[in-house]
Amino acid sequence: MASPKFPEPPPSIAPTSIEEAERILERLYERRSAWVACDIPRRIELLERCIQNTLEAAKHWVEAAASAKGISTGDPRAGEEWLGGPMTVVRNLRLLIESLRADGAPKPPKVWTRSDGQVVAQVFPANTIDSALFGGFVGEVWMEPGKSASQGRLYREKRAGNVSEGGVALVLGAGNVASIGPMDALYKLIVDDEVVLVKTNPVNAYLGPFWEEAFEPLRREGFFAVVHGGAELGAHLVHHERVHSVHITGSDRTHDAIVWGTDPEEVERRKAENDPLLTKEITSELGCVTPVFVVPGPWSESDIEFQARHVAGMVANNGSFNCNAAKVLLLARGWPQKDAFLAALRRRLQSLPPRKAYYPGAQERYDAFVEQYPQADPLGERTEQIVPWTLIPDVKPEEGEYALTNEAFCGVLALVEIDATDAPDYLEKAVPFANDHIWGTLSCMMLVHPSTEKQFGEAVDAAVANLRYGGIGVNVWAGVIYGLVVTTWGAFPGHPLEDIRSGRGVVHNTYLFDHPQKSVLRAPFRIRPTPAWFGDHRNQEELGRRLTAFEANPSLLRLPKVVAAALRG
Repeated sequence: MASPKFPEPPPSIAPTSIEEAERILERLYERRSAWVACDIPRRIELLERCIQNTLEAAKHWVEAAASAKGISTGDPRAGEEWLGGPMTVVRNLRLLIESLRADGAPKPPKVWTRSDGQVVAQVFPANTIDSALFGGFVGEVWMEPGKSASQGRLYREKRAGNVSEGGVALVLGAGNVASIGPMDALYKLIVDDEVVLVKTNPVNAYLGPFWEEAFEPLRREGFFAVVHGGAELGAHLVHHERVHSVHITGSDRTHDAIVWGTDPEEVERRKAENDPLLTKEITSELGCVTPVFVVPGPWSESDIEFQARHVAGMVANNGSFNCNAAKVLLLARGWPQKDAFLAALRRRLQSLPPRKAYYPGAQERYDAFVEQYPQADPLGERTEQIVPWTLIPDVKPEEGEYALTNEAFCGVLALVEIDATDAPDYLEKAVPFANDHIWGTLSCMMLVHPSTEKQFGEAVDAAVANLRYGGIGVNVWAGVIYGLVVTTWGAFPGHPLEDIRSGRGVVHNTYLFDHPQKSVLRAPFRIRPTPAWFGDHRNQEELGRRLTAFEANPSLLRLPKVVAAALRG
């Protein structure tokens, strides 16, 4: 059971030599104590300058990413690169500034204790602008059982006089989403107090110069740097004595190669003896076979059409090369609207333009799924450049089932039927099934009609509470949890190094909670206007561009232009 092993592509930018990487690393190491000594006003000043630099880099950044992914000039889908790139980075920078202004402990809108004793903090909406942009959305961070909603451990300890000498964090960047590397670096800088060396993924190393431009104020001070290279450079750096910690976004196989080695016999011995090859701290986000729970209820024809568009967008965003892309649809066998929903979903996926299969190994992974499931239903033509959107019906709800234990990382969606008719029975069966038999714990989605939630509120609440996922989107794609950044992003806690699954640790978390367990984002069943992440959004590029500028300095006076762009979707 695993996420894919990705083949290494040819370099898109000249690799950094080992000698040059050593020089860069030594400079960071020398500056680690200076970063620790950098006070809050100075950190705010640096981040404010990074916002301006990111805005200046944004246009060419987005053009480069869209081109690499086969998105032509003027295509609305270029908006994905605004939303998943500079917009999210600008938002992250701004919210971290707000956190620093609150001495690392910004006050959440609400904190309460559930009847089972678990503490929950509402983190969204935090103001009128949040409510205007995301009407009816509510975001929560749930703390680990028995823990309080304490915040900003680093800054509390500094005020108490407990100051470390600092360290160098190595961030191994992801190849799919342009904001992952920079935002992982920000978390290491602001939350862990470490200077950062980012090694780009060869798939999107072309983004490195834009990240350097965006974070030039930090780079100039010796607090941030970028290097390029493949597995050889990565292996050299992770075991380097100057590197204090490692954060990786990628595959659990890459993680295990770093932590345990590559020789099968040695790996088996090391795991048995709890003797990892890498002994320094490592955090990780390593993908997931992401399920969508379709809770049976009285869906109208228009409900069915809307949610079919919604799920199609969860599959198609970024060509389905997302760790939170919908990969398993869990349906109640006895739900009267099941066939109508599947027919609508098929139509909606079929209507979406195909995407370039830019991520290495996509064709081979698709072949493996088609070989496993001869009944796979491709909804378009396959070419050397395209993997078609594909439904896989009649996937068995059994332990070890291929589609449930292997992350496809391409545009396939497995259809699984749970033996249930009504919502309580479905949730009672589907939740433990997903927890125990679908690989990964990063994120999931649940679609539930408001009348169903009203009638069976306790069952829905128990389902959300019992789901072992780091991010749970109720009536919303989990990618929004990633993008809000006030929420946490990472696997459900508890994976040991020898069985890492979706990883350990979190990022984003701009409220700086010390003990987050998971984030829950709730949205209206019918979101209006057309959500920016829908695959058929007609004005996504303009919306992404305007949101990026807006996030740098949000105000009610600047809101109408964003709303106008959203309404044209």
